[in-house]
Amino acid sequence: MPKRVAVLGAGASGLIAIKSCLDEGLEPVCLEKGTDIGGLWKYHDDVRDGHGSVFSTTVINTSKEIMAFSDFPPPKEFPNYMHNTYVMKYFRLYAEHFGLRKYILFKIQVNSVKPSAHYDATGKWDVEYTDKEKDTSKTETFDAVLVCTGHHVDPHVAKFPGQEDFQGRIVHTHDYKKSKGYEDKRIMVIGIGNSGADAAVELARVGSQVFLSTRRGSWVISRVGENGVPIDLFGIRRIFDFVPISWKASFAERVLNQRFNHANYGLLPKHGVLQQHPTVNDGLPNEILSGRVKVKANVKRFLKTCVEFEDGTVEEDIDEVVMATGYTFGFQFVDESIVKVTNNEVTMYKYVFPPHMKHGTLAVIGLVQAPGAHNPISELQCRWATRVFKGLAKLPSQETMMTDIKNKKEAMASRYVKSQRHTIQVDYIPYMDEIAEMIGVRPNFYKLFLTDPKLAFKCFFGPTLPYQYRFMGPGKWAGAKEAIETLWYRVIYATKTRPVDEPLNKSGLGGFLKLLVLLTVILTLIMKFL
Repeated sequence: MPKRVAVLGAGASGLIAIKSCLDEGLEPVCLEKGTDIGGLWKYHDDVRDGHGSVFSTTVINTSKEIMAFSDFPPPKEFPNYMHNTYVMKYFRLYAEHFGLRKYILFKIQVNSVKPSAHYDATGKWDVEYTDKEKDTSKTETFDAVLVCTGHHVDPHVAKFPGQEDFQGRIVHTHDYKKSKGYEDKRIMVIGIGNSGADAAVELARVGSQVFLSTRRGSWVISRVGENGVPIDLFGIRRIFDFVPISWKASFAERVLNQRFNHANYGLLPKHGVLQQHPTVNDGLPNEILSGRVKVKANVKRFLKTCVEFEDGTVEEDIDEVVMATGYTFGFQFVDESIVKVTNNEVTMYKYVFPPHMKHGTLAVIGLVQAPGAHNPISELQCRWATRVFKGLAKLPSQETMMTDIKNKKEAMASRYVKSQRHTIQVDYIPYMDEIAEMIGVRPNFYKLFLTDPKLAFKCFFGPTLPYQYRFMGPGKWAGAKEAIETLWYRVIYATKTRPVDEPLNKSGLGGFLKLLVLLTVILTLIMKFL
């Protein structure tokens, strides 16, 4: 009999988990508390406790090719930056193509996940859950558990002096859905992450004035890069891992300030561009330039109808406050002795496996934040976890895992600004390569340069696409090479809806970057052979 695996949640990570189980001959049973797949990307107008949801206008911050499932390229007709409705269409296509929906039970509330009575011998888990439609509860025993519940569910609402006396409405972006009802209002948005910037830009188009409060400022990245190429297809490339961090930071800050001077717009932070998760937003500079958004310092205190800031300024007659102050995460259905979360920090090997458990039969998927897309990371985590469940991949000793955890925390803490946003931060390509190495799917570039130098060049110097992790090893996909070679066709097809004769520069590499790449290659070769 195949091992039964409980998959908790049917968002992006949950769908990937189901497919990964099927790829390894495991039997997935997905328990989803909602009525549909998609998780955070399933928009709903109403506020639902325990359910995260995007704004009605949310567009994804990573391009479709970077966030793609590694054996299922997005349709060429889909826009490069997909509105949430297109993200849901993509998820549905994926689920239909691989026959995933029949493994999902909807309206299921997971109450507890505990080691079974025979855990020490078998590694099995007891999952207690309630069928909300039938109003019945039961406990089932599973050979393994994949926790795919996400970390954008429980809003963190900041507290400021005088907040209880404020007479206007205060909501968190978790509860904000659309701009209706904010017309002609004076609105304060607190927080300059992606949600805060999105809310400020959207509300600026209907409100009489929007103020955007930030503690430390932020570097703001546009989705559109050189020659109109999606910026992540330009920035997420393996070659850049060979460039010193100081060089990368200097180059990135120069490019970002060429678009608009961050100091002149009140956004310049004291930290470098690679020391904080950046804010991706195309409209914020325009709204600041037009005066519809005014950037303010951190809030000092609330008054009845006013807000005072730490720089001593005061804004009066504030009607609405939207807090974009992040989320806390935890796993209330799992005992703290198994997975403990303290101040948004966890102690897990590669952010996936609790290191102290006797058996590697419980894994948490997607509990990381990286300057890249979420889906490819979750996919590699699932592929790794299911190999471990099946006994085809082994976890190292507890001592080795704890050393790795310690080193990762110290490395991230030394580079990133101290914040709850950065407690689960990882480097995008290096982290994926780590996971891929453990399951034998990391691209072997020495071999690839010998056998297919043109493809190797595309993969090493071009965008790092998820399809690279399907060249070899378990889960090898015959279409991986074609998916990479046809990348620019899909990218351009989505935008070139009116045929023109002018040839397009597909590479997105400007002269400065070409020079940087050339210098990097030369330095790498010199260091290798010295």
